Order: sequence, then structure tokens, then C-alpha cells
Amino acid sequence: MVEKSKGERRTGLLNGFAAYGMWGLVPLFWPLLKPAGAVEILAHRMVWSLVLVAGALLVMRRWSWAGELLRQPRRLGLITVAAAVITVNWGVYIWAVNSGHVVEASLGYFINPLVTIAMGVLILKERLRPVQWAAVGVGFAAVLVLTIGYGRPPWVSLCLAFSFATYGLVKKKVNLGGIESLAAETAVQFLPALVYLLWLTAHGDSTFTTDGPGHAALLAATGVVTALPLVCFGAAAIRVPLSTLGLLQYLAPVFQFLLGILYFHEAMPPERWAGFALVWLALALLTGDALRTARRAARVLGSGMGVPGAAVGNGAVSAPRTAADSVAAGPDPVDA
Repeated sequence: MVEKSKGERRTGLLNGFAAYGMWGLVPLFWPLLKPAGAVEILAHRMVWSLVLVAGALLVMRRWSWAGELLRQPRRLGLITVAAAVITVNWGVYIWAVNSGHVVEASLGYFINPLVTIAMGVLILKERLRPVQWAAVGVGFAAVLVLTIGYGRPPWVSLCLAFSFATYGLVKKKVNLGGIESLAAETAVQFLPALVYLLWLTAHGDSTFTTDGPGHAALLAATGVVTALPLVCFGAAAIRVPLSTLGLLQYLAPVFQFLLGILYFHEAMPPERWAGFALVWLALALLTGDALRTARRAARVLGSGMGVPGAAVGNGAVSAPRTAADSVAAGPDPVDA
């Protein structure tokens, strides 16, 4: 049983590294789709993601959730909001990568946990621990330093962070699995995206039909690029502790940051390094506090005292979590 458990965790870790590795390396893919513009790439991503995910769900015969969802107007409304918000996130990210803003895009996913905490306080009226307040304060200072460094607010980073934090908040309320959620969201996106692609074709502006079969295949591959990391993430989420996933989440923006500097050769003057250093300090404070809280909860459970509403599974302790705790303990998949 122990060997099997170790094997399961090893499989989970490999899938976790694969998922966040693919999300981290995705900036290498979007430039391959030029001369297609960001909006055309976005529309293809929506269409082909639904085709791929719907096919997978048909093979797995996992459609019972769809009937339940259709009978719940409130959840359908939340799915529509999630689809709209992730459309903004995907579109800005694709534009940022193909316009030479990879480092700034990576910053968006670094500060996303801090934005999630701020939304938890402002919207959900959550109360923060002192270390969490300190992390938010350091993060705010980082944005000010970066604003001075860029000569403008880092709007790409802020747009990505706020859109993804909103997406995560809505997804928690919908409570659907990763593949099912992607299927529902792309179903909402599908018709507008398809109409746009047909309009492009009718006006002779579609690169899908004019730039050869290789380019068309790459555009169709946007569905694979979207769905495959989600599959790996799902395999990891059921096999490794949430705290481990919380640490793995930083692989994606780290890879993106390194690609921006080392591969795309984007400028990093001293003031930007200072801003990023402050962001990393804030994340270190936040992650350390979350891990200490998880260990404390584990000790309480181990002593037999129990924590109301807490549960143990796959070596993970899952006590009642606020938005502040969840960002460092186990995030939703990154749909970069």
C-alpha cells in the first residue's frame, strides 16, 4: 500500500510538473501562429478547444453534469461570466506574448495571488492575518515601483491578474471539474468565435485558409495546447497534497519570466528588477504563512482534537479555506 501511495504521488508530481511546465512554456507557441492576429488566434482557441474537449467527454461518457447545469440558471449565468472573463484573459495574454510583453505577462501571474487576496477582503469581507496584510502591502509597493519603471501602470499584468482572479472566484462558485468547466465555457464562446472566423473568411482576411496546411494545423492545435495541461493538472490534483500544487503554481510564471529575458531578450532595467523582487518577497511571505497554517492544522488533526469542517485526503489537509489561504495551498488551473 505504501509503495502504491508513493507511486501515485510520483505520478501526480510528474503530471503537476508537466501541467505547469506546459503553461510556462506556452509563450513559445503563440508566435508560431503569426501572421494571425491575437483576435483570430483567440477565436480559433475557443472553437478548437470545444471540439477537442467535447470529443474527450463523449469518449469518456461524462455528460451527466451538462443536464444538471442546464437546469440551473444561476450556475449557467456564472459560467457565462467565467467565459467572458477568461476570454479577456486569453486575449490579453496572446496579444502580450506576440507584442513583446512576455515579462510583463509573467508578472500578472506572479501578482495574481495577491489580487485574489485583495478581492477576498473587498468582496467576500474576509479577515487577513498580519503576514497576509504585509504581503499585500509589499505587493502594492511593487506595483508602484513598476509603474515608475515602465513609465505607466503595468496594465498587461494588472489585466491578467484581475481577470484571472475574477475567473477563479466565479469558478469556485460554479464548482465544476476542470475539463467540464472548460467544455461549458467554450460552449458559450463557440458561436461568437465561429461567427467571427466565418466573417474573416468571407472578407478574405482569414490566415487559416490562406497560409497553408501547416499554419492551419497550428491554429487547430490551440485546442490541444489548452486542454492537455488541464488533463495533466487534473491527474496531479487527485494525487498530491494541495500545498504541493500551491508551490508548483509558481513554475509557470517563473518559466515565462525566464523566457522573456533569456529567449525573447526583453529589457529588464534596475527599477523593474526592484519591482519584481518586491513581488517575490510578497509571495514568499504569503506562501510561508499558508504553509505554516496548513502544518498547524495538520498537528491539530493529528492530536485528535479535530478541526470543524476539515478533511484529510492523499496526504493533504484541507481545512476551511479563505481566498487568501487557497491561492497558496492549491490554485485553479492556469489557463494562460
